[in-house]
Formats: sequence, structure tokens, C-alpha cells
Amino acid sequence: MTIRSVLVVDDSRTELMFLSDVLERNGYAVRTAESADAAMRHLEVGLPDLILMDIVMPGQNGFQFTRSLMRDPRFAQVPVILCSSKGQETDRVWGLRQGARDYIVKPVQPDDLLARIRALG
Repeated sequence: MTIRSVLVVDDSRTELMFLSDVLERNGYAVRTAESADAAMRHLEVGLPDLILMDIVMPGQNGFQFTRSLMRDPRFAQVPVILCSSKGQETDRVWGLRQGARDYIVKPVQPDDLLARIRALG
């Protein structure tokens, strides 16, 4: 699977702008959402090739949203990379147990992010 489009889900506009800029400069089509609810509205319109998701967000957090996506046959094939300031090993393990394919700790290093996306494709 070649990854061309990414849905970035983060409640921080600064993070959304930073991640979008990194991805767009490297040829990815990017859509953004500031919550799980907003992300779901994007997903109902069309599926991205990848979801890059924060964990700490108002409403449904990234762990909960990842778990619900992976349990829904409409979305289960879309890989999720969790991207969070929560840097404990237990957070990473829990995120992977929810169905995420990878886990990146903020602040995100652009080269690391791009390498992890390429590894999925």
C-alpha cells in the first residue's frame, strides 16, 4: 500500500500546522481535524491512506478513537500512527494494543516521521 493521503488529528493548531507542513512538503495530501468527532466526519467522506493521531484531546482521546476505528470494518484497514507527548513505554504499548501501527513521541522529528510512514507503505 502506497501512502499518499494523511488525516492528521490533533487538538493543537500549532501541531496541525507543523505536521501538515512536513507532510505536504514531502508530497502527501493532508486533511486535518481537531477532535475525534471532526476526524470521523472526514472519514465518512473518504478514507485517507494513514491517520496520524494525537492522544490527549477533548472528548474521545486518541486511544479510544483508535480502538473504535480498528473495531469498525469500514476503517480497520487504515493504519494509525499515534503521535503524543505521552512518552512512557506503557503508553506506547497501550497504543499498539488499541490497534495503532506505530507510536511517535513529540516533539516529532520530521525525518523520523517520514521514515515511519515509508515503513508502512
